[in-house]
Amino acid sequence: MSDPRVQQIRAWAKELGFDECRVARAARATHADTFLQWLDDGCHADMGWMERTPGRRCDPREVLPGCRSVICLAMNYFPGESPFPETDGHGGGYRIARYAWNDDYHDLIVRRLREFDTRLATLGGTQRYYTDTGPVLERDFATDSGLGWNGKSTVQIHRRLGTWFFLAELLTTLDLPADPPFGDHCGKCTRCITACPTSAITEPHRVDARRCISYFTIEHKGSIPLEFRAAIGDRIYGCDDCLDACPWNRFARVSREAAFHARGEVFRHRLRDFLALDDDAFRRLFSKSPIKRIKRARFLRNVCVALGNTGGRDDLPALEAAAADPDPLIAEHAAWAIEAVRKRLAESPSASPGP
Repeated sequence: MSDPRVQQIRAWAKELGFDECRVARAARATHADTFLQWLDDGCHADMGWMERTPGRRCDPREVLPGCRSVICLAMNYFPGESPFPETDGHGGGYRIARYAWNDDYHDLIVRRLREFDTRLATLGGTQRYYTDTGPVLERDFATDSGLGWNGKSTVQIHRRLGTWFFLAELLTTLDLPADPPFGDHCGKCTRCITACPTSAITEPHRVDARRCISYFTIEHKGSIPLEFRAAIGDRIYGCDDCLDACPWNRFARVSREAAFHARGEVFRHRLRDFLALDDDAFRRLFSKSPIKRIKRARFLRNVCVALGNTGGRDDLPALEAAAADPDPLIAEHAAWAIEAVRKRLAESPSASPGP
């Protein structure tokens, strides 16, 4: 007979909007040594926070004294297909990673984890909780618990949710029975590796951030290397290509959380419209959005690169104004984009206007 505490915990998880709840034993992470080697090889690029206290990151018992179990949670965020309005002929012209189409998931999930923590305390547990914010190799424990498996792209895959879900976990002193793993169901499939525009998945289960579009458009604070700008294409925040490619997504369903659905006021903007945003307008447009975290300069840097790759004659005035921006990061990428657009126009004078 299953532990009544686990039955209660799963009921609470469902009440709080999580799509699955599983339990793993607290122990040194299965791929701790692989992670440490990945760090030694510099594959984390300049994300220095990943190097801090690696021992804590590899073992939840170093984070929470007395930790016995890891409660692993999944929340579906799939917002559906094209976010662009169909009524005004706006066909798009840029891509934003689906998880960032609306509100920041950290805020929504942390509120629910806080409530979960309060309920677990009634069972006698002491907890620490995270969603992509703490020193936990969360995909290892999710895999150990049977909450999907880690794909060749390093993205967690779920048999019902595909790749479109957030992970969260509560480290707890409660000694709970562990769930069995589900196993790896990627088989011989390598679609995610083939789909990566920059070959950042250098081998199965290994991503080099120094080649990754998500890293360059989100975490990287400086100039985007010239060798990767063309491959970025029309992506202005993140990259979903390796997620999109996964055949397990055929089972995905649109999330019931409205906070993850596309924010209309963002996607009504054409690509060049973003270049007119000053700091205040940027903060208003992306209020509560994960995009706000990278701030105006990095976001407009990304917009300039996308316009350099896809823009046309009608985009040049906006880019010329951006080239005069006092922020050197914006100005540099705008100047590059102007040169790229003009070169394309010279090679094909009849090229259509940009998005």
